[in-house]
Amino acid sequence: MTDRACVLVVAKAPVPGLAKTRLLPAATPDQAAEVAAASLLDTLDAVLSVPRVRRVVAMTGDLEQAARAAELRRVLRWFDVIPQRGNDFAERLVNAHADVAELPVVQIGMDTPQVTPWLLGSAIAATCTGDAALGLAEDGGWWALGLRDPLHAMVLRHVPMSQPDTGSRTLDALHDLDLNVSPLPVLSDVDTVDDARRVAALVPGSRFAAAVAAISTAGQPIS
Repeated sequence: MTDRACVLVVAKAPVPGLAKTRLLPAATPDQAAEVAAASLLDTLDAVLSVPRVRRVVAMTGDLEQAARAAELRRVLRWFDVIPQRGNDFAERLVNAHADVAELPVVQIGMDTPQVTPWLLGSAIAATCTGDAALGLAEDGGWWALGLRDPLHAMVLRHVPMSQPDTGSRTLDALHDLDLNVSPLPVLSDVDTVDDARRVAALVPGSRFAAAVAAISTAGQPIS
């Protein structure tokens, strides 16, 4: 059966000391890496439940040093894993889209473990029937970008990343190409402990919720 689109997950190996550092000092480096690994694993599970798609992870970092490395390796066997290429995040995003440009692409990160197969399917449908789809994040960024022509990701080279207006500037850049952009639901990224607790409440019973619950300060659960 022919794939209708590519779901592209842009991910960073959850290595202690390098992953989710904004969770420190409430979390230890190991706990923060566990949260990142759980978030990535839950995201990958959602992608695996979407039918008729090519599943790709654009990865950076040393997976062998990552939290839950063995579990991640097992799940990643079901994905095409490609290296991220570029000198900054925007360039890596552009190159990742170009590397899978034979199909329409819906690109997500690893910071929205509450994403569901239904949300991904809706993003794919919007991308394939229009020109683009964009899911804004509560912090001003975006959590999903769908492009029927993945080469249009070139506009990201001119959008500053990780800023409060990254989402609105991405939308403006897509409109500057005269693309019809379908809006996706707004989600919360996981950057801070408050973010993590809020998202964990949305996905009880998940790996992510368990990892967040394990965060403690001086042995006491965060309240």
